[in-house]
Amino acid sequence: MDDQTLREAVVAERTELAAMLGDLTPGQWAAPSLCAGWRVREVVAHMTMPFRMSAAGFALGMLKARGNFHRMADRQAKQDTARLSDAELLASLRNNVEHPWRPPGGGMVGALSHDVIHGLDISVGLGLDRRPPASRVRLILDSMNSKNIRYFGADLSGVRLEADDLDWSLGQGAPLRGSAADLLLVVCGRRIPAQLLTGTAAARFAG
Repeated sequence: MDDQTLREAVVAERTELAAMLGDLTPGQWAAPSLCAGWRVREVVAHMTMPFRMSAAGFALGMLKARGNFHRMADRQAKQDTARLSDAELLASLRNNVEHPWRPPGGGMVGALSHDVIHGLDISVGLGLDRRPPASRVRLILDSMNSKNIRYFGADLSGVRLEADDLDWSLGQGAPLRGSAADLLLVVCGRRIPAQLLTGTAAARFAG
């Protein structure tokens, strides 16, 4: 995967997400996402945090969180939603579709993963039909390894994930089928609506 292909995918994903968010009602902004404890607005605050936070600010936040990134991210998302309106959060995304941010150690594929996964946290959480193109999701799935899966805490033992919209599978065991995007959420430890999954292992991952 070359950086130019990944960068174009990042710009396309952010542009499409901004369009989707622009159509949401105030009630949808306040609705739960697939991220435990976060509404849609906290997810957008987290997605756009890198556009507002300096390296020094990030280091200070990590220090206050005693090195725990999840604690820091949760605290920052809630602080940002307390001071920024939904319109301001949306503008932060719209104005930074070409921002060069990359997560430390994650490279451009890490930036794409960040946007795609959290975008799905919103669209699937709200029951919207919007999914990224399977080819875009494939870029992320192909970068997954055992270290990534351990980070997300997903237990995929005894399961074979099989995408029904592209030629991709992972693991061995009881079949779990769905779109590439929905299976990406499973890999990331999310519980998703039962109707999005089929196969004998589906009940294990439905939320």
